[in-house]
Amino acid sequence: MHSFVPLSGQTARTAAWAIAEHLSIAARTPGELIQTLAADPRRTVIVLPDFHAADGPDGLTELILALLELDHVRLIVETRSGHPQARTLATCSPAQMDLDEAQWTDSVRYAAWTAEHPDDIPDEHEAPRAHPNVDLNDPSAFCTADPWSVSALYEHSHDLHGGLRAAWLRAGQSLTREQDHADRALVLRAALGDDADPRHAQSLAELHAGSTWELAWTRVRGDIRPPWPGPARALAAGRGQRAGTILVADHMGTVRAVNEADAAALGRLPQAKAQPRAIASWPDGTVLVLDNHGHLHCHKATQPASTGLHALFDDQPTPLDHLVQAASDHLKDTPGTAMTATGQTIAVADASGAVHAFLPSAETPVPRTSRLHDGTVTALTAVELTDADGQPSSALLYSGGADGHVRAWRTDTAPLASPIISRPCAVTSLSAAHTPCGLVLAVSWADALVEHHAFDAGALRRFVPGLPVQAVTLTAAGHLVIGTDQALICLRPTSDKPQQLA
Repeated sequence: MHSFVPLSGQTARTAAWAIAEHLSIAARTPGELIQTLAADPRRTVIVLPDFHAADGPDGLTELILALLELDHVRLIVETRSGHPQARTLATCSPAQMDLDEAQWTDSVRYAAWTAEHPDDIPDEHEAPRAHPNVDLNDPSAFCTADPWSVSALYEHSHDLHGGLRAAWLRAGQSLTREQDHADRALVLRAALGDDADPRHAQSLAELHAGSTWELAWTRVRGDIRPPWPGPARALAAGRGQRAGTILVADHMGTVRAVNEADAAALGRLPQAKAQPRAIASWPDGTVLVLDNHGHLHCHKATQPASTGLHALFDDQPTPLDHLVQAASDHLKDTPGTAMTATGQTIAVADASGAVHAFLPSAETPVPRTSRLHDGTVTALTAVELTDADGQPSSALLYSGGADGHVRAWRTDTAPLASPIISRPCAVTSLSAAHTPCGLVLAVSWADALVEHHAFDAGALRRFVPGLPVQAVTLTAAGHLVIGTDQALICLRPTSDKPQQLA
């Protein structure tokens, strides 16, 4: 059994959130749950009791029927005999067990139990659970109330509630988790659009004052002041002439630059490529893009035109050109699944679990290869290390995989024998950077958890936006930018105290 979700008082949306949480995946809607499960062929068993007491039986029936279309999913649904929706499910010819039949009950033990628990005897005509009254316009009221009841009340409400309803339903999978009230207020504020009543943002800011995060800015789908930059499938902090920007690659391959301070639009790269897997910025501002076909593209930074002898010598291939060509030639035979770059190194990875690092060389760079993961490498990041004189000496690579491991590899030594982080779900993105707090590694996971490891400070912070996280990046100032299909969120740490996950 992989997921057990009692349906009493649940709607299709809230049930999808609960199932997704048990399966360590992120799903904003029932449709996203079905889509994610369809892409994962592992056998999955889901148990759904109390269907007769659901708050939205029609929507739940559609969800159950959609789950039944997946050959690798097995469902056990419990409901009262004669329930109208049970007759609909019976048309699918399921295996049925009638618990009213005597063969399934030990009459002596049942009589003893009822004598000891007279108030717990189930009512055959049990109605759906009533939700308490909560002021849905008061963040201080519903951030401390039962989040499942608040979710159901927002679903049934036809009022916009000053933007709070849309924000709650957008981030509901996170908001319904067990967590501090301050953390819940932060998640909700990060999901607010710019059309929301500004008084709500102020109230939520006061409520999350005790969190280990401060919200620098957020941009959600539909924002126009400044405009939402689109779905964020890959992120990178700009360098060189792009310093102070965040590069955001969308699902169509367009790479936009937004201001690191407030996400204001600053332009975009002239050519759109295929859907990106990863982007990286070279120190001179050149942008590298790995597309979903595993091919590498290079967008050169604009340089002043050279004249005379400078033009003659500048016509020669640069060290970056050699690295890009070597990596591109390698990817012709082995399509890449992840990519990163520092000022000295380009690294790519593939579906076999191998990471290939291309280092500067007088001749054609030959990759240093290490097989670090079981299955596909899903994320790469790197930082430069310097020697005693402050000169670049090697690169420290971090890789994440579908196996749920994060590995570390300094390119001039052997990789660490054991993963530095492991969880029972896939890594979706990595970002490492030298910040004012020292070396920091950000990790996003398939269940939408984002971790911020400040190694020098010994601090671990976590944030769950409630949306599937596609990408993360760290800025030189130490800000954490989180990219999803619905929102772009920028956080800054507020203390060195580690945060514990509920």
